[in-house]
Amino acid sequence: MATQNRPLSPHLQVYRPQITSVLSILHRITGVALAVGSLLLVYWIIAAAVGPEAFATAQSLIGSVIGRLLLFGWTYALFFHLVNGIRHLFWDAGWGFELKTVSLTGWTAVVAALVLALIAWGLGYWQMDLP
Repeated sequence: MATQNRPLSPHLQVYRPQITSVLSILHRITGVALAVGSLLLVYWIIAAAVGPEAFATAQSLIGSVIGRLLLFGWTYALFFHLVNGIRHLFWDAGWGFELKTVSLTGWTAVVAALVLALIAWGLGYWQMDLP
């Protein structure tokens, strides 16, 4: 039989990634990142409750370059998950399934999440009392 050599289901190497599939995967990844990032937040809160030495250690970890990059990634994940979730709510209502609209709202979600994360970080630095 010639059909035995055929793949049983579509494979990722066969199809070109589309905005819908990439953003669906990114939505799931950001959901996991939010859960893992919440553990860092819990660590910081517990360190504050334990005492000044533990809190200073947590602050030095979170305040490091790697810590700040993780926090920015977590902030982006938060805003992307929010914006893309709103996009999905519109889909649940039956709006936005045209190919042009799907692409436009997908890219809007990516850019809006980045802009919102930059605004949040910019406002945070603007309100800090730096020497």
